[in-house]
Amino acid sequence: MKIDFSQIEPKDRYKIVSRTVIPRPIAWIVTEGAYLNIAPFSYFIPLSSEPPTLIVSIGHKKDGRPKDTLANIRKTKKCTICMVDEAHLEKMHFSSKPIDASEAEVFDIPTQRLYEEFPPIVEGAPAAFFCTLFQELDIGGATIPLILKIERYYVDDRYVKNKERFEIDLDLIARVGAYYAALGKRIEPPQIP
Repeated sequence: MKIDFSQIEPKDRYKIVSRTVIPRPIAWIVTEGAYLNIAPFSYFIPLSSEPPTLIVSIGHKKDGRPKDTLANIRKTKKCTICMVDEAHLEKMHFSSKPIDASEAEVFDIPTQRLYEEFPPIVEGAPAAFFCTLFQELDIGGATIPLILKIERYYVDDRYVKNKERFEIDLDLIARVGAYYAALGKRIEPPQIP
């Protein structure tokens, strides 16, 4: 099958990309605004180590207004990105529901503040990035890619295998098309001759 992206609807483009670029990590983003907002995004990936940046694409509500996460980051220039393990899968999924209230309160998601200058993490999150807005990109579409600069990092000590070498072994949940998945089988890289 050959597909010309200019000939199909954006919702169909989304289906193709989200089911082909797999697995995708989940950015469970915590922001502060009128209330504490916690929402997951799977159009998310590392961008660069220097400067240390991540990129996440955030859309708009059905009425055309920016999603709360986007509005809050634009206003405060800060967010905390929690990584998701299986223990948090259900609450992360529930928090994807569009609501005009705090997901922390509605879905009973406890949080913990690690840095005063950044939004809190989801309590028990295995790892988190504390970010500032580096750049907003205008690509002329329905989603807004944000480049976020990593300012601080947290990882639960249970997942640190070697502190001096920064060896971290996380077992995170990813988005695979319409489903979630754990990585499962790990394959050792072959030796390069």
